Amino acid sequence: MAIEYVTGKNKGRVVLYALSTCGWCNKTKELLREMGIEFSYIYVDLLDGQGREDVISAMEKWNPRGSFPTLVINDKHCIVGFHEDEIREALGK
Repeated sequence: MAIEYVTGKNKGRVVLYALSTCGWCNKTKELLREMGIEFSYIYVDLLDGQGREDVISAMEKWNPRGSFPTLVINDKHCIVGFHEDEIREALGK
């Protein structure tokens, strides 16, 4: 599986499900970097076969529509789409 890690402040488990060609996904990734947050991201469109199916299945538990970006924080909170204020509030404390 192609999970990429970005080092930073540990705010728990932060996972971004993204597409490599998605502008909003890239804006979300850049915001997390700007905030200095440690996170992982997965470019779902670059996966194949069973690995892709497994990741989509995991993501759809949080976002049944399967849209991008999907940001999951500590397996408790999900933010779908680029919502800068909500992301800052969830991770800024």
